[in-house]
Amino acid sequence: MIVSCRARTPATDLQVAAGVSDVLDRRAALKRPPTTLVVSDAIALGIAGLFSSATPSGRVLEHFYRRGSIDGADMIEAARVEQGFASPEGHAALHCLIGWIRSRVNDQIN
Repeated sequence: MIVSCRARTPATDLQVAAGVSDVLDRRAALKRPPTTLVVSDAIALGIAGLFSSATPSGRVLEHFYRRGSIDGADMIEAARVEQGFASPEGHAALHCLIGWIRSRVNDQIN
């Protein structure tokens, strides 16, 4: 399923770090956090931009970063691959990106 981002400008690196930290803190405070508690579109774009590279998974993230839409399953797979090489902070950011994708897919289904 194609997921699209409404934001046209990605968040800066500092905004990404703050947004990821905020969402993870808020989700951790809840026993059953809702699927709608995710990073903003701009932060999702910013995360994709941080992990854009010449690798196959990096190219998937770059496609989303540049165009603002992509197949959700492809992007989840790419984010999971990148998690294997990421720092703990990068892993957390990619986790939030996966949550954002799932939220968008869920919105389209319902």
